[in-house]
Formats: sequence, C-alpha cells, structure tokens
Amino acid sequence: MPAITARGLEASRDASRLRLIQPGAPAPIWLDSNENAYGPSPEALAAIQSAFGEACRYPGESEAALRDALAAEHKVKPENILLGSGSAESLRLCVSAFTAADRPLITAAPTFEDPGRYATTFRVPLVEVPVDGGLGLDLDGMLYAAAAQSAGLVFFCNPNNPTGTVHGAAATRDFVGRVRRLVPWTAILVDEAYHEFVQDRSYASMIPLALEDRRVVVARTFSKAYGMAGLRIGYAVAHADTIALLRPYRLNNANVLGAVAAVAALGARSRIPEQQRLNREALQLTRGHFERLGYRLGPSEGNFVFFDVRRDVSEFKESCLKHGVAVGRPFPPFTTHVRISMGTLDEMRKALPVFDEVLASRTQ
Repeated sequence: MPAITARGLEASRDASRLRLIQPGAPAPIWLDSNENAYGPSPEALAAIQSAFGEACRYPGESEAALRDALAAEHKVKPENILLGSGSAESLRLCVSAFTAADRPLITAAPTFEDPGRYATTFRVPLVEVPVDGGLGLDLDGMLYAAAAQSAGLVFFCNPNNPTGTVHGAAATRDFVGRVRRLVPWTAILVDEAYHEFVQDRSYASMIPLALEDRRVVVARTFSKAYGMAGLRIGYAVAHADTIALLRPYRLNNANVLGAVAAVAALGARSRIPEQQRLNREALQLTRGHFERLGYRLGPSEGNFVFFDVRRDVSEFKESCLKHGVAVGRPFPPFTTHVRISMGTLDEMRKALPVFDEVLASRTQ
C-alpha cells in the first residue's frame, strides 16, 4: 500500500514530487520523507470507512475517545495528552509557549527543521549546535548554548532526524538534569517521532520524566510506525499544568477520520512488531548493499539511513529523480550526505540498482 503524505518538507513543498507523477509513467518510489510505505493497518482503514458518515460532525467525541485511548496506552490521565495535527503541531506549540525575543530556541544542526522554522517565523533567536563527530546530538554543546543564551526551549530530537542517532535514557535524563540546574526556566521538547523503531536497549521514552517535570514535553506521532502520515494525528504528553499552558496556542482539532483511525490503530498495536521487523529488514538490506560498495553507514534508529555519498547531494537527488526514485533533501552542513527512507522491501530492491547506476555514472 503506498504511503500517503508526511510531515517532511519534500511532501508539502518539493515540486520534484509532482514531476514524478506523470500519466503512463511507472509508479514512483518515495524514499524521501520517512513515511511508512506499508500504510495504515487494516483496522485503521476499516475505522475510516465506518466513520465517513460522521465527516459532517465536529470531532469533539472522536477527540475525547482518542485522548482516552492514548491515556490508557501510556498509563497517564487524559489531561496529560494534547492532540495535534501530526507531531509538528506539538513542536509549534512549544516554540510559541516557551520562546521569546530574549528566550532563544536551541536545536542541533542538522535536526528536524520545523522548530527552527517556527522560531524564524516568530522572530525568535535560533541557536543551532552542530552534531558531534558520530552524528549524535552534542549534549555538552547544547547545554552550554542553553545556559549562555538563557534559552526558552531546547529541541531534543531522539532519535535524531536526519542522522538516525539516539541517546540512551541515562544520558537523556542526565542532560535534562544538567539543564535544569543551570537554567531552570528552560523547557526541553523531546521529539520521539521514531520511538517505535528504536532497537538500542539503552533507550527509553521520556514520557515518565515529562509527567514529573513541568518543563519537559514529549511529542509523538501516528505518522511513522502506524503509517498514518496523511491523516495528521500527533500528540504531546506532559504534566497537566504544562498541557494547560500549551492548549491556548493550539490551532487545529484532530480530524474525525484520523482520530477514529488512531484509536483503531492503538487497538491493533500487535501489528507494530511486524512493522518493526520489516523496517529492520529494509535497513539491513540497504546498509549491507552500500557497505559492500565501500560506503560507511552508521547505525540508524529510525526508518531511514543517512550517509556520505561523496558527491553533491542535490545532484544525487536530481539524478535519482530522473529514474523515478525520490530521496531526501539536503541537510546542511552535510552537503554530500543523503537521507534515504525505507520503503517496502520490494521498493528497496528496485531502488538499489538505481542508486548503483547514479553513483557509477559519476565515477566513469
């Protein structure tokens, strides 16, 4: 089943996607937006079909049902949950609530750009701390920046997009504790969009910490493991007082069809291990292929890989597009690194020879 859309910039802004959709042309292979190409579960799709008749109604009841289902899933209270349009809305809410002209946003470079774009739109100072030599978040650097700049918010993407690196629970809690001691007013937004795909045993969700600490917010989404990017369902988990602080900045209700699909997806969570297995197999196939060609790929804890193709990534992306395969956008300052999302195993088997041809054409 094809993916729908994504929170990724390619899906909403990159005209290259439109160029691939041509009458009579082979179906494109979308490996650019970290979507789950297997799509929603059958239970979610059935729930959507059954709710078509409710599309004329406002989503109050369906939102309440989803909040209750999420509260049960995470063993929290409904007042600890705030729904949004994908997890992107949770990120915007936090930038709105916690930053100001004298309270900058601290992010990594590269990381998911939405918080930084919101800060720029709201004319909030943005401090980007380069990732470390292993492509992980530079926690000491981010701590120093938060303290030196009297930050309002630190964006902590874990696993990080696009690098795929993850910080374990102990390191994450230690970082939060150090921020709290140095700049107790600084909020920390932990983006766990790829939570379900993490294999590193040292990792754990920061939801328990968010329930204790009013300055910690965890963002989650149904766009990735649950395959519902086009339905735009995400949520924030935090202390009830923090949720109350964020709520006035909310712009969108969850849509009825997305909400009922999310409830059904939670009820069918036993399907998630299969999605995890398929993702692992695609990652192993892709990593092994490129490593045999001499490229170095680090471990990825998401549904994508990020590595150096030793050429301008914009050129590589454009060449792949000509063969019907879309890969990720450039992530400065890593201008020779490409992010390739995992499609289905069949899609990856079709895409790998395309990558071979494109890479070989440069060396001839």
